[in-house]
Amino acid sequence: MTWSASQYVQFEDECTRPVRDLVAAIPTASARRVADVGCGPGNSTEVLAARYAQAEVTGLDSDADMIAAARKRLPGLRFDIAEVSQWTDAGPWDVILANAVFQWVPDHARLFPSLVGKLAPGGSLAMQMPDNLNEPPHLLMRETALQGPWAPKLAAAADAHTALASERWYYELLKPHCARVDIWRTIYQHPLQGGPAAVVEWFKGSGLRPFLAPLDAAEQADYLARYEAALAKVFPPMADGTVLLPFPRVFIVATR
Repeated sequence: MTWSASQYVQFEDECTRPVRDLVAAIPTASARRVADVGCGPGNSTEVLAARYAQAEVTGLDSDADMIAAARKRLPGLRFDIAEVSQWTDAGPWDVILANAVFQWVPDHARLFPSLVGKLAPGGSLAMQMPDNLNEPPHLLMRETALQGPWAPKLAAAADAHTALASERWYYELLKPHCARVDIWRTIYQHPLQGGPAAVVEWFKGSGLRPFLAPLDAAEQADYLARYEAALAKVFPPMADGTVLLPFPRVFIVATR
């Protein structure tokens, strides 16, 4: 699946706020080597590089469009196309950052301890994952997928989503490998201008993509129209046209 850097950066301020909160919570005071895995268009890498200005900074992402955008944004840094689950650089790394990527990557039980193993002593693995699969936008994506004429095409997308494990599960997974594990959950309330259509635009760059990719242009337009109509019942706009989009996220900082 390909991703759209231009679609993602429409909501850059909102999407970057969680990574600012995450990077501010990393206890590792100084660093020589830091990595941003799933770096997207480089907005998270920029936050990481500002925190560790003297470090060697590497960003990686599986999508060529995202890497091209990141290289254009931060030409002085290194960006590679790579799947994080197949990342072979053993480190040691002082900080590994993963902003809104691991919700798309399976097998956390294997992956997370392996990433901790790439850290130098005192280094930190800092992760942020959306935890909204049971929120109305995602529930309505799946409902719309199963109720339209495109249902056979979208059956796989509707069944492909896997919710995050509990905070306790992540703590128990990581604590044997770490000196400290810090976990918290935040619900951001993002004000979006444009009513339910703005919610559709928000998810076009992420959660909607698996549902739109199998459809032709006419089917995409029909699907999005039905999806927006369903959202309008849940997100009625305020007098100025603003809707508030609740967005829960789980944060983990695991320090070796």
